[in-house]
Amino acid sequence: MNPALDEITLTGLRATAFHGVFDHERRDGQTFVIDATVYLDFAAAASTDDLARTIHYGELAEEIVAAVESNPVDLIETVAERIAAVVLAHEAAVSTKITLHKPEAPITVPFADVSVTITRHRAARAHTAGFSAAPQPLS
Repeated sequence: MNPALDEITLTGLRATAFHGVFDHERRDGQTFVIDATVYLDFAAAASTDDLARTIHYGELAEEIVAAVESNPVDLIETVAERIAAVVLAHEAAVSTKITLHKPEAPITVPFADVSVTITRHRAARAHTAGFSAAPQPLS
Protein backbone atom coordinates (compact mmCIF):
# COMPACT_ATOMS: atom_id res chain seq x y z
CA MET A 1 0.00 0.00 0.00
CA ASN A 2 0.96 3.61 -0.43
CA PRO A 3 2.66 4.68 2.82
CA ALA A 4 1.09 8.16 2.45
CA LEU A 5 -2.41 6.71 2.89
CA ASP A 6 -4.22 6.28 6.17
CA GLU A 7 -6.33 3.28 7.16
CA ILE A 8 -9.71 2.41 8.62
CA THR A 9 -9.82 -1.24 9.70
CA LEU A 10 -12.90 -3.23 10.66
CA THR A 11 -11.98 -6.58 12.18
CA GLY A 12 -14.24 -9.53 12.92
CA LEU A 13 -17.52 -8.33 11.42
CA ARG A 14 -19.98 -11.23 11.51
CA ALA A 15 -22.71 -12.10 9.05
CA THR A 16 -24.95 -15.11 8.59
CA ALA A 17 -25.35 -16.09 4.95
CA PHE A 18 -26.11 -18.99 2.61
CA HIS A 19 -23.06 -19.10 0.32
CA GLY A 20 -21.48 -22.35 -0.82
CA VAL A 21 -21.56 -25.08 -3.40
CA PHE A 22 -23.33 -27.68 -1.24
CA ASP A 23 -27.10 -27.89 -0.75
CA HIS A 24 -26.77 -27.88 3.05
CA GLU A 25 -24.79 -24.61 2.95
CA ARG A 26 -27.52 -22.98 0.89
CA ARG A 27 -30.25 -24.43 3.13
CA ASP A 28 -28.74 -24.02 6.62
CA GLY A 29 -26.43 -21.04 6.22
CA GLN A 30 -23.36 -20.32 8.29
CA THR A 31 -21.34 -17.55 9.87
CA PHE A 32 -18.90 -15.54 7.80
CA VAL A 33 -16.31 -13.23 9.39
CA ILE A 34 -15.02 -10.18 7.57
CA ASP A 35 -11.88 -8.09 8.05
CA ALA A 36 -11.79 -4.95 5.91
CA THR A 37 -9.10 -2.31 5.63
CA VAL A 38 -9.83 0.86 3.67
CA TYR A 39 -6.95 3.03 2.50
CA LEU A 40 -7.70 6.75 2.23
CA ASP A 41 -6.34 10.15 3.16
CA PHE A 42 -7.54 11.52 6.51
CA ALA A 43 -5.97 14.99 6.05
CA ALA A 44 -9.09 16.83 4.84
CA ALA A 45 -11.36 15.19 7.41
CA ALA A 46 -8.92 15.78 10.25
CA SER A 47 -8.27 19.42 9.37
CA THR A 48 -11.98 20.23 9.17
CA ASP A 49 -13.30 17.69 11.72
CA ASP A 50 -15.88 16.81 9.07
CA LEU A 51 -17.25 13.25 8.93
CA ALA A 52 -18.39 13.81 5.34
CA ARG A 53 -14.72 13.98 4.26
CA THR A 54 -13.91 10.46 5.46
CA ILE A 55 -15.88 7.20 5.71
CA HIS A 56 -18.35 6.59 8.52
CA TYR A 57 -17.08 3.22 9.74
CA GLY A 58 -20.35 2.34 11.47
CA GLU A 59 -22.27 2.74 8.23
CA LEU A 60 -19.55 0.92 6.30
CA ALA A 61 -19.78 -2.03 8.71
CA GLU A 62 -23.54 -2.26 8.12
CA GLU A 63 -23.07 -2.05 4.33
CA ILE A 64 -20.46 -4.82 4.37
CA VAL A 65 -22.65 -7.16 6.45
CA ALA A 66 -25.63 -6.45 4.17
CA ALA A 67 -23.48 -7.28 1.11
CA VAL A 68 -22.42 -10.60 2.63
CA GLU A 69 -25.97 -11.50 3.65
CA SER A 70 -27.47 -10.80 0.21
CA ASN A 71 -27.81 -13.02 -2.87
CA PRO A 72 -26.20 -16.41 -2.16
CA VAL A 73 -23.36 -17.46 -4.48
CA ASP A 74 -21.12 -20.51 -4.71
CA LEU A 75 -17.72 -18.91 -4.03
CA ILE A 76 -16.45 -16.82 -1.15
CA GLU A 77 -14.17 -15.19 -3.72
CA THR A 78 -17.32 -13.74 -5.31
CA VAL A 79 -18.49 -12.44 -1.94
CA ALA A 80 -15.07 -10.84 -1.29
CA GLU A 81 -15.32 -9.00 -4.63
CA ARG A 82 -18.80 -7.80 -3.66
CA ILE A 83 -17.47 -6.42 -0.38
CA ALA A 84 -14.59 -4.63 -2.13
CA ALA A 85 -17.08 -2.98 -4.51
CA VAL A 86 -19.12 -1.74 -1.53
CA VAL A 87 -16.02 -0.21 0.06
CA LEU A 88 -14.77 1.40 -3.15
CA ALA A 89 -18.18 2.96 -3.77
CA HIS A 90 -17.21 5.45 -1.05
CA GLU A 91 -15.65 8.52 -2.61
CA ALA A 92 -12.87 8.73 -0.02
CA ALA A 93 -11.71 5.12 -0.51
CA VAL A 94 -8.58 4.71 -2.62
CA SER A 95 -8.12 0.98 -2.14
CA THR A 96 -9.18 -1.84 0.14
CA LYS A 97 -7.97 -5.15 1.49
CA ILE A 98 -10.72 -7.66 2.30
CA THR A 99 -10.35 -10.96 4.13
CA LEU A 100 -13.44 -13.15 4.20
CA HIS A 101 -13.34 -16.05 6.66
CA LYS A 102 -15.53 -19.14 6.44
CA PRO A 103 -14.84 -20.87 9.78
CA GLU A 104 -17.63 -23.43 9.33
CA ALA A 105 -16.55 -24.49 5.82
CA PRO A 106 -17.32 -28.11 4.90
CA ILE A 107 -13.77 -29.43 5.22
CA THR A 108 -13.34 -33.06 6.26
CA VAL A 109 -10.18 -32.61 8.36
CA PRO A 110 -9.75 -30.57 11.56
CA PHE A 111 -9.14 -26.88 10.84
CA ALA A 112 -9.47 -23.51 12.53
CA ASP A 113 -10.43 -21.31 9.59
CA VAL A 114 -10.40 -20.88 5.83
CA SER A 115 -10.31 -17.46 4.23
CA VAL A 116 -9.69 -15.56 1.03
CA THR A 117 -7.99 -12.17 0.87
CA ILE A 118 -8.19 -9.68 -1.98
CA THR A 119 -6.81 -6.20 -2.50
CA ARG A 120 -8.60 -3.87 -4.90
CA HIS A 121 -7.95 -0.30 -6.02
CA ARG A 122 -10.31 2.36 -7.27
CA ALA A 123 -10.17 2.80 -11.03
CA ALA A 124 -8.32 5.95 -12.05
CA ARG A 125 -10.66 8.89 -12.21
CA ALA A 126 -11.19 10.57 -15.55
CA HIS A 127 -9.96 14.11 -15.93
CA THR A 128 -13.03 16.30 -15.95
CA ALA A 129 -11.42 19.66 -16.62
CA GLY A 130 -10.50 18.84 -20.22
CA PHE A 131 -6.89 17.97 -19.46
CA SER A 132 -5.32 14.85 -20.85
CA ALA A 133 -3.61 12.41 -18.48
CA ALA A 134 -0.66 12.11 -20.88
CA PRO A 135 1.68 15.05 -21.45
CA GLN A 136 1.19 16.73 -24.81
CA PRO A 137 4.18 17.56 -27.02
CA LEU A 138 5.07 21.24 -27.31
CA SER A 139 4.42 22.83 -30.77
